Amino acid sequence: MRKKFNGTLTRPRLSVFCSNKQLYAMLVDDQNKKCLFYGSTLQKSICNNPPHTTIEVAQRVGEELVKACGDLGIKEISSHDRNGFVSGERMQAFEIVIAKHGFLPR
Repeated sequence: MRKKFNGTLTRPRLSVFCSNKQLYAMLVDDQNKKCLFYGSTLQKSICNNPPHTTIEVAQRVGEELVKACGDLGIKEISSHDRNGFVSGERMQAFEIVIAKHGFLPR
């Protein structure tokens, strides 16, 4: 898959995995083999108050990703890799937030 989806430092690959309960997102620089950002619905900084739904927390992961892109100077993402998963409620909530800021490739 890395040959098909190739991320760089300025245009990283967005890899998203959605399990039955959680959502994990990574910005990957495939050329240098480094993870530029990692966020999940399990992180204490994102999921600090327990009464939130998983959809709200998935939106927070998207907001943290957009914030990290701004800090790293990333203007666009080379590809969006869902790892073969269809778009469920959590994935859609995450994608809506990052699409508002123009980070989903067309």
